[in-house]
Amino acid sequence: MSGTVGSVRAVRGYLRSRGRTRAGLLDRYVAGFGLAMLAAVLGQPLSTLFQGLAGAAGPARMSAGTALLALALAGFLAAARAAGPVMLPAADASWLLPSPLNRRHLLGRTARVLAVVAVAAGLLLGLGLIAVLGAPDQLVWRLLGALALGVSATAGGMALAVLGQASQSWQVWLTSAMVALLVVAVVTVSGQLRTVLAVAASAPLPAVAVAAAAATALSALLVRQAWASLDRIPTRTLVTASTRAGHVANAAVGLDPDALTWIAEDNHWRARKLRSRPWPSLPAPFALAWHDWRRVGRRPGRLAVMFAMSALPAVLAQAGGAPVTLGAAVLAGSLAVAVVSVSGARRDSDNPALSRLIGIRRRHALAARAMLPMLLSGAWATLALAGLSVSGALPGAWLFGPLMAPALAAAALRMARRSPVDHSMPIIDTPGGAIPTGPLRWAFTGVDLAVLGCLPAVAALLSPPGPLGGFLAAQAAVSALVLVGYVVRSRE
Repeated sequence: MSGTVGSVRAVRGYLRSRGRTRAGLLDRYVAGFGLAMLAAVLGQPLSTLFQGLAGAAGPARMSAGTALLALALAGFLAAARAAGPVMLPAADASWLLPSPLNRRHLLGRTARVLAVVAVAAGLLLGLGLIAVLGAPDQLVWRLLGALALGVSATAGGMALAVLGQASQSWQVWLTSAMVALLVVAVVTVSGQLRTVLAVAASAPLPAVAVAAAAATALSALLVRQAWASLDRIPTRTLVTASTRAGHVANAAVGLDPDALTWIAEDNHWRARKLRSRPWPSLPAPFALAWHDWRRVGRRPGRLAVMFAMSALPAVLAQAGGAPVTLGAAVLAGSLAVAVVSVSGARRDSDNPALSRLIGIRRRHALAARAMLPMLLSGAWATLALAGLSVSGALPGAWLFGPLMAPALAAAALRMARRSPVDHSMPIIDTPGGAIPTGPLRWAFTGVDLAVLGCLPAVAALLSPPGPLGGFLAAQAAVSALVLVGYVVRSRE
């Protein structure tokens, strides 16, 4: 075993000697500066959090906060499974993995990085848990117990993701854990676990210690199993995860997030066989847009998950979210649903020669393609605002949902047709560092149209409760003008 370890160290030393150097002084300085800035940004919220721990939260706020924590943990598990999570640099994966080197020691560095990520996420989860449940007495010990529970949950979840990468049976357990967290979130929001949460918030310190010890023991067992399974992960799985991570790294370094969507779509459809069908008997622009409807219909699971997330603004309202946060959540969710249905417009913009060969004017094609994002975004916004109305944040807010749909469709089409990031644009020097204007312009392209077209709805959400007739009329007019103006001004 010692010879194998020495071989791995010799290979890594050889790679460093051939140009792969360790992190230099400047890299360490940038990392330290980033950590210092993060501590400065989080200092005030954390101090406010600790000052408010002495008081117990209300039942509704406690339920909503617990549901958000369950959703956050489920999202962490989903991200870990999507990332791999065990991977190597793409170049190393192509020639080091098939070598006779001990795979467990070869992947040890990646395992340590995953452990650091899990611990950091667990600390945040523990802080959220203590903020939701409160600490009426013995703050330090309850805080330590919450942090132990949070770290145990994230470390165990990361270990499950690693085990799922090595064995399909563990993948079932990981999926079951995610489904269980989603069920807990739904049941908690409905208020059926308020008694359990109240008991947990006022639990005696010995019970908290026993729960933390049991969670730590279970997490340690899973981590040990995951470490032992590193040499059982199939080479093909590791190469696939490493290649995917390389694509993500290249897109991040090149500041071209649009490439990630192309890669994801190509990977999804590459191994699938689709039957050839004749075009429907529709007018030419609507027949051209019909494949967007078919594309959305072939992936109903993703659409169902996105519409299930329409309850998130109501949960944020119960958790005490500010009106600005609620408005941003409604806009972001509606725009995200609209964006998934405009791939045809993106392909037309990417290949204008092919779109000209079809023989349909671009304005007519855009008007036809706007129907699906209007329907989806309007439905999502209506559901989200209806949840806010039920929670009492804004009575009658659901009426804004259909009226916001044209502006959201125009924003989604603008996002689909935007150009790649222009790195030649000037850089603004600020006291906090240089800000490249090219990525900023790319990121706000489309978002600006959504904010402009939904200003009346945002104003109604931020204003005191009152008659909504004027806001509704203004929203209908502004939203229609935004969509018509965007389609008319589109270049042929």
